[in-house]
Amino acid sequence: MSRLALPYRSPVSSCVRPEPWQLVLDDAATDLPESLDFWDYRMDIELSRTVHVDLSTARAGAGLGDGSVLSLAAIWTASGSNLRGPVQRVPLGGDGVRTVNLRAVLPGAQLGGVLSLETVLVLSRTAGPTAPFAPRRAGSLLWEDTATLRLQGDAPLFPMTVIDFAHTSFRDDAAWHLQLGSDLNGAAMGSMLLIVNEKAEEVSTAFARAAKPGPVDRVVLSMVYSDCARIMLEHALSKEEFLDEADFAEDSLGATLVNLFHRLFPGRTIQDLRQLRQNSPSLFATELQAATRILKEA
Repeated sequence: MSRLALPYRSPVSSCVRPEPWQLVLDDAATDLPESLDFWDYRMDIELSRTVHVDLSTARAGAGLGDGSVLSLAAIWTASGSNLRGPVQRVPLGGDGVRTVNLRAVLPGAQLGGVLSLETVLVLSRTAGPTAPFAPRRAGSLLWEDTATLRLQGDAPLFPMTVIDFAHTSFRDDAAWHLQLGSDLNGAAMGSMLLIVNEKAEEVSTAFARAAKPGPVDRVVLSMVYSDCARIMLEHALSKEEFLDEADFAEDSLGATLVNLFHRLFPGRTIQDLRQLRQNSPSLFATELQAATRILKEA
């Protein structure tokens, strides 16, 4: 943890001993990975963490009285939705080392992008005599650390829904449809929707098992990913404003498409790929298969 230049005394970082965040899948806990491939917005994220806090050392280092109450809290932030919320807040009184078990289930519909998990030790209430330059305001930060989980992995993920195509204008025997907005400057979250036909049981089942896919699920998800990447890039290349020098706002549809392009075709230019698609659509399709690693293990 990097130390902040605070305008008041703060304890040594060793007064808090955090254990790694755990991701809970099917009642089994594992250390938080860097990314969760094939996550979708129907999948809630269950997390847990154990943190040990030496209250006596923390108070002494901050110059606080023995009766001062501290709190350990965790806050989540999702870059894809621009939403933020509490995981848990636990007041800590008394002396000695306290062990705190943090646990939460975060709703997938509110997440997306990079999930940041910030754990903080803050002052809740002062009591007794304090040393000069001791923190006095409730909420004063004493310790923090941050962990991240990329929910989008390397795939172009988006909100999704499962419906019966018989009640739509889509072909009843189609498996999925990717809906994209026309405004590249619009917010990505509101411009993309993957619609899965509930009658395509292999596809809906694969997404339901996306956290721990079986062999058949992996094949299905790979095919959906490759097809969606093709649709997204063809959509982008059809727009005159989708250029190498374009500067789209962060979290816009245009920025999402630019990021996808550079992930799949590093070192190449948008103009180069646009000409390839115009001059040789079949070769463009073949190169896209290779770039998305269709039917291959990640």
